[in-house]
Amino acid sequence: MKKVLVFGAGRSATALIDYLLQHAPVDGFRVIVADAQLTLAQQKVGGHAWGEAIALDATNPEARRALMRQCDVIISLLPPALHVEVARDCLVLGKHLLTASYVSSALRELDTEARQRGLVFMNELGLDPGIDHMSAVQRIRHIEEQGGRVTGFFSSTGGLVAPESDDNPWHYKFSWNPRNVVLAGQGTAQYVEHGRLRFIPYHRLFEQYRLIRVPGMGEWEVYANRDSLSYQSAYGLQNAHTIFRGTIRHRGFCDAWNALIRLGLTDSNFIIPNSERTTYADLVEALLGYSPQEGTLEQRVARLLGLEPAGPVMQQLKWLGLLEARPIGVPNASPALALEQLLLERWALQPEDRDMVIMQHVFEYEQAGQPKRLTSTLVAKGDDATHTAMARLVGWPAGIFGRRLLAGAPAPMGVHIPIAPEVYEPILAELETLGVRFVEEEEVL
Repeated sequence: MKKVLVFGAGRSATALIDYLLQHAPVDGFRVIVADAQLTLAQQKVGGHAWGEAIALDATNPEARRALMRQCDVIISLLPPALHVEVARDCLVLGKHLLTASYVSSALRELDTEARQRGLVFMNELGLDPGIDHMSAVQRIRHIEEQGGRVTGFFSSTGGLVAPESDDNPWHYKFSWNPRNVVLAGQGTAQYVEHGRLRFIPYHRLFEQYRLIRVPGMGEWEVYANRDSLSYQSAYGLQNAHTIFRGTIRHRGFCDAWNALIRLGLTDSNFIIPNSERTTYADLVEALLGYSPQEGTLEQRVARLLGLEPAGPVMQQLKWLGLLEARPIGVPNASPALALEQLLLERWALQPEDRDMVIMQHVFEYEQAGQPKRLTSTLVAKGDDATHTAMARLVGWPAGIFGRRLLAGAPAPMGVHIPIAPEVYEPILAELETLGVRFVEEEEVL
């Protein structure tokens, strides 16, 4: 009997494991879930007759390979740094590998050997990256098949909190890796606009956000991703004069996050002395640098940032507890880690909270000399803090592709992302049966 091995049973694994277990009895395969925390793996398997939970330290090469040897398809939800180690094991053991992570240069170097061994190493099978690629390329090719030529491409995605569970002034809660949220945007963002290369350095990134309109949900903010150009060739957009990819946030988020950046609270490059006993108020005081002593800490922060003391951004900072005499409680913490610890508490999804994912593509194109615009929008909501939209949209694509691979469906050998029609068409078709649908609006410009 064939087996699929899932490395990792964290928050993004829930929907993937549920999907595989649902189809295992019909398709005739077993699902092995391995995690360093056995209880976590057991919770995800839930005693299912076609599943098995195993305790495994994935950094132990011998134990990892012994388990992989028994399976046919490996799905790695491990930290990205471990993917290449798992991939090298797959080459030795002759196993297919699926991940939801970006392809690293080290992993890409294994392409030739994977092809020679007849192995599929499919990556970026998640939401972003993943569904963003598949849905964008599908529509670009459809436009081209209808005689159109894409001249501009704008794509943005956000993991958010659903309006019915939005009860804080940031209008945000964590539905994915908190550290990635805290460190988001570090480095310079680059994109092309009207044929010109544009750069936005980190210290201005959250000042220079754009607005998009989501049908029935009003306006949202979008800040630029680090690299909008890496998929230009893969998407077939060599002739497009504008290519922009970004991240969606609720109105009011970017100005407040920009205040955190200006204060230095997203800095991960130095350690706070005695951070365990340092309070958040002490940290903010220290980050003010030279500051006249007149006024309260709150007033001096507002003065430094040029904010109204009673304005919305100061209220957002206060709500987090940044001005309170509360110990950070973590040894050897950077400001970014101290901030993350606070946000883990303040932005936590409560058990009954629903998250929300928004993805929007805007294609500007010419057809028969007529400029047009196609806006394609996906809005998906989770059920609760365990069964999230984020987990579904990250997990389902890998699950669908893994099932097809086990069943012998054709797939390209080597290291790939899902931009070939034989890969993305069946995935998108099944996602639609699961309720993942884009709503489209077309207009003549």
